[in-house]
Amino acid sequence: MSIITGLTRGGVQWTPSFIMAINQTICIGCGRCYKVCPRDVFELIDREDLELDDLDDDAFDDAPGMVMNIRDLMDCIGCEACSRTCPKNCLSHAPQALAA
Repeated sequence: MSIITGLTRGGVQWTPSFIMAINQTICIGCGRCYKVCPRDVFELIDREDLELDDLDDDAFDDAPGMVMNIRDLMDCIGCEACSRTCPKNCLSHAPQALAA
C-alpha cells in the first residue's frame, strides 16, 4: 500500500500528515486552528453538545464554553498548519494511504 506523497515547488518530496483527531478534553477553543485552516476542516461547538461516551464526564467540569471539532475530516490537505498554531498540542495527524 502506497502512502500519499507530493512535491514542493522546489521539487523535494513531501509526505502530508492529515488530521486524525482532536483531544477535546485539553482543547481550549481558542480557534487558532480554525483560523489557519485553508479548507474549513474545523468548527467550534459548545462543550455541552459533545458526546461524552468516550470522554471522562469530569474532564469538562471546570471548562465551560466552546471547543474545536472536526467538521470535515476528508477535506484536510495535510499541511499541519493547525498543529503548528495549537497552544495545547491537542491535534493528532498521520500520513494516509492512497485510495484504491
